[in-house]
Amino acid sequence: MTFQEKLDRIVKKNNSLVCVGLDSDIEKILGKKSQFLFNKTIIEATHDLVCSYKLNTAFYESIGHKGVKALKDTCDYLRRKYPEVAIIIDAKRADIGNTNKGYVQFIFTYLGADAVTVHPYLGEEAIGPFLEQKDKGIIILCRTSNPGAGEFQDLQAKDIPLYKIVAKNVAKRWNRNKNCLLVVGATYPEELKEVRKIVGQEMCFLVPGIGAQGGDLEATLKAGLNKKKTGLIINSSRGIIFAENSRDEAKKLKEAINRYR
Repeated sequence: MTFQEKLDRIVKKNNSLVCVGLDSDIEKILGKKSQFLFNKTIIEATHDLVCSYKLNTAFYESIGHKGVKALKDTCDYLRRKYPEVAIIIDAKRADIGNTNKGYVQFIFTYLGADAVTVHPYLGEEAIGPFLEQKDKGIIILCRTSNPGAGEFQDLQAKDIPLYKIVAKNVAKRWNRNKNCLLVVGATYPEELKEVRKIVGQEMCFLVPGIGAQGGDLEATLKAGLNKKKTGLIINSSRGIIFAENSRDEAKKLKEAINRYR
């Protein structure tokens, strides 16, 4: 089963485009429970409301081997208990080909994840080891949600912004195995609309920036949904996992998205 097939199934089953970001900052959960037990609590509260979980490796790598173990334990738990839910590793990897083979092994073989985020800056040849993973989702940074995103992403090359060139190359050249997705932030709905025009209806976007970063949910959905009213993975991290009631917040986001869909 490909990543897109798995995603389509869980979107339909749970009627949800919600992705919960398990950004389990140890400083915020210290004294309460371990990262894995914290994640387990969130998963049990939200698994029927989401299409995916996204784990940003920085929150686990920052504390060394205990954090890597928590990352591994969380992925193992999801694959064992809720195998229908997609696992995204937000690692933003990018390097030369040989190094990327190591990243591929860690993310897809060791962790058993379904998808990963990668940088496009080194070009198609360099990230080939990722693109060759036909059954996995390769989620390429295009127009990110941070305030300084435009420093490079808006630079003009032959009168075209760089982020549009990335979108075009991914859609027209890199996506031979139909396993590419794009990261496009909710904080830039106009750019999101432009990217949808460039790549067409089939490609899915991972959309950060809803919640703590202030992205406009309605504008995001209007700009990015495809004709099937899917094609987006709407991520929320802090707004759900550190809420007083994580299930309520995930449910609110799901219902808000579905009202527009």
